[in-house]
Amino acid sequence: MNKSVAVLEFSGILDGIKGNELRREVSNHVDNGTNVLLLDLKNVKFIDSSGLGALVSAMQMVRKTDGQLFVCSINDQVKMLFELTKMDRIFKVFADREEFNRQVVATQN
Repeated sequence: MNKSVAVLEFSGILDGIKGNELRREVSNHVDNGTNVLLLDLKNVKFIDSSGLGALVSAMQMVRKTDGQLFVCSINDQVKMLFELTKMDRIFKVFADREEFNRQVVATQN
């Protein structure tokens, strides 16, 4: 099966408003047949509880369609938050897009 890959970028603070945007974008991609999504968070400075909820919701949407959701380029503060909330066990986090491409995209051809 040929996999469809999409990269979504977010910036600033991932809060309730940006979380709703994230859910909408993920939903649109899933509805259009994308089954591998990468959330590039290199420009996200902070994630609040609403943002964490949006990430979990996005993961659930993607998993319902047997898709995969990955995260890359998180800063130290977001990394610490992921570790404290055990989100690092839910999400596969890549250092950057290049690592994602090497480990996920290249293995699908």
